[in-house]
Amino acid sequence: MSTRFKEALNSGEFVITSEIGPPKGTNIEKMHHHIDILKDKVVAMNVTDHQSSVMRFPSIGGCLAVKERGGEPILQMTCRDRNRLALQAELLFAYTRGVRNVLCLTGDAVPVGDHKEAKGVFDLDSVQLLRTIRQLESGKDLGGNDLDGAVEFCAGAIVTPEANPIEPQLLKFEKKIESGAEFFQTQAIYDLENFAKFMTYARKFPVKILAGIVLLTSARMAKYMTENVPGIFVPQSLIDGLAAAPKGEAINKGIEIAGRMIAALKKDSICDGVHVMAIGREELVPDILTAAGL
Repeated sequence: MSTRFKEALNSGEFVITSEIGPPKGTNIEKMHHHIDILKDKVVAMNVTDHQSSVMRFPSIGGCLAVKERGGEPILQMTCRDRNRLALQAELLFAYTRGVRNVLCLTGDAVPVGDHKEAKGVFDLDSVQLLRTIRQLESGKDLGGNDLDGAVEFCAGAIVTPEANPIEPQLLKFEKKIESGAEFFQTQAIYDLENFAKFMTYARKFPVKILAGIVLLTSARMAKYMTENVPGIFVPQSLIDGLAAAPKGEAINKGIEIAGRMIAALKKDSICDGVHVMAIGREELVPDILTAAGL
């Protein structure tokens, strides 16, 4: 079954997706507000799955809220928290509720989150989860048992173009494609020249690539990401630009930077679209798209 997201990927248009972060608790009003803001601005919305190993309202619950409010959801599934039985069961449930897009993730390590005593499961990894989806689509589960009703998903994964060294990432990238990935949303990219080199390599494969754009809200944030987040490098010129912004204006500078990058990616047809991550500031995504001329 085709979806709005899959149709957009196959149409050749410049695809824009964004991200919804579920709350820590049962008050989902802010999440609903963000969905309402974004549903007509982007093709589809990822709903994060205990991002950074922090316990939150579940991704599947957020996806159902996206559908109820007229948007197109992308279910994020991490292998950190569930074994193969639970992962397969959730995929079956998601399909019956009309969720047709899945982003497969191995998941952040437990110690970086807020439940350090939790036990990571990691029964499968993202490559194996992609294979699981294709196995379920064939009408059988991972045990080889027949399903009474199969599934059909547009399945994707992530890649980190700015990883150093890049070679292990390229190997994983190819394995994910071999396992059935149809699209990739990248980790945050800020060096467009380096990303263009990655895309020269990626264009050899029949997959769609959406460049990850993370909104920088301050020079401190940009510097922290460069120093502490593997695979993310913010050029010093961008950090300096944020630092030079007048008091209270750094956020606007960050919007300008994100918009400028998106515009350049689209103008030069470097990739197939962008995945915009405002990390709790989803109400600013329309401003970023306006800055990009979209």
